[in-house]
Amino acid sequence: MRVALCFLALTLPTIASAVECQDQSHDGRSFTVCTVDATTEDLRLFLRSGDGTVLGQFRDLERSLSAGETLSFAMNAGMYHADRRPVGHYVEKNIEETRLLTGASSGNFGLLPNGVFCITNTTAQVYETLDFASKSPQCRDASQSGPMLVIDGQLHPRFLPNSTSKFLRNGVGTTANGETAHFVISKGPVTFHQFGSFFRDVLNTPNALYFDGKVSRLHAPQLERSDAGFWMGPIVGVIDHN
Repeated sequence: MRVALCFLALTLPTIASAVECQDQSHDGRSFTVCTVDATTEDLRLFLRSGDGTVLGQFRDLERSLSAGETLSFAMNAGMYHADRRPVGHYVEKNIEETRLLTGASSGNFGLLPNGVFCITNTTAQVYETLDFASKSPQCRDASQSGPMLVIDGQLHPRFLPNSTSKFLRNGVGTTANGETAHFVISKGPVTFHQFGSFFRDVLNTPNALYFDGKVSRLHAPQLERSDAGFWMGPIVGVIDHN
């Protein structure tokens, strides 16, 4: 589906932003956490430019913005096919591109239960997929990915404490009221159990969702960081309006 990521950090000028990004440690492992207030910030999903071309890079997303708009945070936000179409449910600006998948499938996406990251104008919530299907929340933007990392305060039942499968990983966890979203990328290879435990035990998010592994990328100008590499599919980002 994808090729291995060539990980590169570009040096950027520091800009003021209401998004808070900082490094945190837990149980001997380090993570970068970007916290977004969904009630006030312009949090969105991005896939294509105006002509329908998949953006794929943070720099291309920045170029697509209108005058007076600045990308203050961004991260890859879900798995995708070779042509970079989202694997699961994807909605942007109230327009559905791909339908919700509730059945078994392959890879990490198919490590059920998986979930959906749902954004409205004032909230951001992670839902387990069957719960999402039952509640049918009205998401302005949505991205389905998997597996779930934390489900109602519990780690995914198939995560093993002694697993040897370690990768760079990224994902999102949300507060119960949907007001705050924590976007996390590990600073080194971690297991699913270690990654999910960080959301549960440190960030205290009742629900958290895995976005991806080898292609995990972060754009955080306040940390003078913008990761470059091979093309991405869905991207989540915050726009500042100058």
